[in-house]
Amino acid sequence: MNSFTLKYGCNPNQVPARIFAREGELPIKVLNGKPGYINFLDALNGYQLVRELKEATGYPAATSFKHVSPAGAAIGLPLSDTLRKAYFTGSKELSPLACAYARARGADRMSSYGDFVALSDTCDEQTAALISPEVSDGIIAPGYTDAALEILKKKRKGSYNIIKIDESYQPAPVECKDVYGITFEQGRNNCKIDGRVLDNIVTGNKELPEAAKRDLIISLIALKYTQSNSVCYAYDGQAIGIGAGQQSRIHCNRLAGSKADTWFLRQHEKVLNLPFKKGIGRPDRDNAIDVYLSEDWEDMLCTDAWKEVFSERPEPFTREEKKEWLSRIGGVSLGSDAFFPFSDNIERARKSGVSYIAQPGGSVRDDAVIEACDKYGMVMAFTGMRLFHH
Repeated sequence: MNSFTLKYGCNPNQVPARIFAREGELPIKVLNGKPGYINFLDALNGYQLVRELKEATGYPAATSFKHVSPAGAAIGLPLSDTLRKAYFTGSKELSPLACAYARARGADRMSSYGDFVALSDTCDEQTAALISPEVSDGIIAPGYTDAALEILKKKRKGSYNIIKIDESYQPAPVECKDVYGITFEQGRNNCKIDGRVLDNIVTGNKELPEAAKRDLIISLIALKYTQSNSVCYAYDGQAIGIGAGQQSRIHCNRLAGSKADTWFLRQHEKVLNLPFKKGIGRPDRDNAIDVYLSEDWEDMLCTDAWKEVFSERPEPFTREEKKEWLSRIGGVSLGSDAFFPFSDNIERARKSGVSYIAQPGGSVRDDAVIEACDKYGMVMAFTGMRLFHH
């Protein structure tokens, strides 16, 4: 197959629509459903991300993609009991790939609603079982076990999009796209992200633990496939906050930092033990938690709205309690797809426990940014590698 007809393009009025290979066959097979234009953009960007994560770390990897940017990305490290509860996995045994998926989906559950999943390895039954109850548009992977396929084909009343990709496929070194009838051509972004990109440490503190190197690599690879401008916070083998598609870098940083804060706050006992009614679906739980943690919590707890999801009225999670909980954070890694032009980015990062930073460098204000890092004992590496993605 060298062509696949789509129902429409980005929007219903954009017809005709298809994907096709200029030479040879398409490297994908649609095993179930009928993926759309944006589904394929998510699938193909997401698969590149997880393929590179596995190559760089040696671990199975997963990502949760939405509107051509990752909501989460992770490698298959085991889950703590706290993360199991926060990610709704239960106590069942999980494969490394299932752990990677749980982490990727759990990074930003609000943004992952209706996502497209990408896996680096053959989807096993345990991973499929975790995907099954989630609201998701589809999945791409290099293969599926029979048991996994059976589970996934039941999703969305049998219409769940399942794509198999040839893991040996290598794209052409030059890529093209059209804008307003004009064709753009460029070499593919084949820059290799591994530990060597972190060698140029420019701060006084040069102690970069292996776990931090791993997390910085995860953040940088995630950024390579995130709409720019973008910033990614990573911790414990996964992205925990991604700020994508903002014109201002400090706005990216604030967005990513607030998502990272929410990720940490979801692990507080007040959130883990919220008294949800029986039968409340995951999307409703996620929405309720999001409001509970926000500045708009009174809209739910000071009206009868709480009765729709909770069996009893929860105690408010006060600003002081949140501040105390977040003050315990440390050891977070942060990647940026381009240089930080001002030291305000370092000040914001510090509030979310950032200890390690990787960014290209090259700003006329690099000295001020380095000075801010030194003030807080942070480690910062200049990668010399810009990672814009559009």
